Amino acid sequence: MKQPRRVGIDLLVPFLLVALVFGGLFWQKYREAGQLPLSPPGSQSEAASQKVILLYANDQGQLAPEAREVERCADRVTCLRALLEELFSGPISNLHNIFPEWSAINEVRIDGDLATVDLGADFVEGLPSGSSAEMLSVYGIVNTICLNLPEIKWVQISINGNHQVHLRHLDLSHPLAPDHALELESRQKGLRDDD
Repeated sequence: MKQPRRVGIDLLVPFLLVALVFGGLFWQKYREAGQLPLSPPGSQSEAASQKVILLYANDQGQLAPEAREVERCADRVTCLRALLEELFSGPISNLHNIFPEWSAINEVRIDGDLATVDLGADFVEGLPSGSSAEMLSVYGIVNTICLNLPEIKWVQISINGNHQVHLRHLDLSHPLAPDHALELESRQKGLRDDD
């Protein structure tokens, strides 16, 4: 007598185990994303990784923080590029991505308290229409940089090396200071309390 085929169960059990492992890892990463570091990102002890705060949009159209673990970097320019790459990878929590998919980072520079970020044309082309969308995208970059690199006070955004950029509703031809009015109110309070 032939034994009944158990292919379904033989495949189902390993699939469920793999799904549970990956689900657990994803859940842990999701929970960590909501936990903000206790100290500013630049003042943490020497370790293989550090926490950074990335700003994305919430359901109310405000910038809201998401904490993320990133690899510790050796110099400020490398840290700036890594921070932007992590920011452009999108949120892992319930926040909304405010950056066009496939936005290219051409170059980053730091001169004193000014960070210059040169992006590809796909950043401008991929921005949704509307002044709010432009403001959230641009200040998501500016505020995230200034929050994680406190020595940076101004951010100049250029497109393919062109510093004279005018979006539909926003002028990028001059360096921008952070605009905390766009941030979630509880985050603003936390920034004021830390000053």
